[in-house]
Amino acid sequence: MERPNAVITGIGSYVPDYILTNEELSQMVDTTDEWIMTRIGIKERRILKGEDQGSSELGAKAVKNLLEKTNTSVDEVDLLLCATVTPDMHFPANANIISDKLGITKAFSFDINAGCSGFIYTLETARRYVESGMYKKVVVVGCEKMSAIVDYTDRATCPIFGDGAAAVMLEPSTDGMGIQDSILHSDGSGRKYLHMKAGGSQRPSTVENVKNREHYIYQDGKPVFKAAVSAMADTTLALMERNSITANDISWLVPHQANMRIIEAVAKRMDLAKEKVMINIQDFGNTTSATIPLCLAQWESQLKKGDNLILSAFGAGFTWGSIYLKWGYDGK
Repeated sequence: MERPNAVITGIGSYVPDYILTNEELSQMVDTTDEWIMTRIGIKERRILKGEDQGSSELGAKAVKNLLEKTNTSVDEVDLLLCATVTPDMHFPANANIISDKLGITKAFSFDINAGCSGFIYTLETARRYVESGMYKKVVVVGCEKMSAIVDYTDRATCPIFGDGAAAVMLEPSTDGMGIQDSILHSDGSGRKYLHMKAGGSQRPSTVENVKNREHYIYQDGKPVFKAAVSAMADTTLALMERNSITANDISWLVPHQANMRIIEAVAKRMDLAKEKVMINIQDFGNTTSATIPLCLAQWESQLKKGDNLILSAFGAGFTWGSIYLKWGYDGK
């Protein structure tokens, strides 16, 4: 029997209504619209407001949207995987909470934390479950409430991040569409440049480290920027060479939306025209595990069956990698 490929058969998404603009941010911290646009390329970002609202709320709405669009009942879902660095709580997993909110009771579910590479790591994991032949409908959701761990007194990091979620359905296919190849890497020595200092088991929460604002994102921007450009470009070019495809064969590059200069540098190394690069960082900022599927959701109507897509990301850990896939349906 021919082994099936894992193909994306639908997308759902959700972003909060509240828009935090650069102008409003400049009233909170010493920054300007010009400074943010020049260095990062972000104009606004969405923020989840309200008490007791965690990232699972975003994820559940994205998955609900996905199930409605694909006409899938909750009983048909075999597996739900959630990529996130901002779960509602240390445990249980966000995937469990999302499943409970939607009434998904016949699937198993768990989280994957790979920083901003979370979606592609989770997509690759889900791929293997589908290719095994045991699972027919697998949901992958990336959901983040980054505003919960952003220090809005730190102008180096607070303009970067936003909240949002998006989900895809993976199903088996034998028509040649779906995920073709992937290259994923990690290097734990990079963790010192991008992490949260306190709140884990190594440094549990104390009054002192809370007062010292050590429960927020810490980033040393220069080494992260340099590593992101080289890592994303290297894995993308390696995928292209391994699969004998050129820039002319690629329909879309779907890069993690961390910084406009990173995106431009990666596209340049690929010799890829900007018109073939999905970019929405200006509208949503860096939503970590949700950036790539949010791009897919926004461009869904322009995607055609057989389009060659490369997804590429870099995140805390360090984690990075790229996935090459053939799109499975006409978005319109």
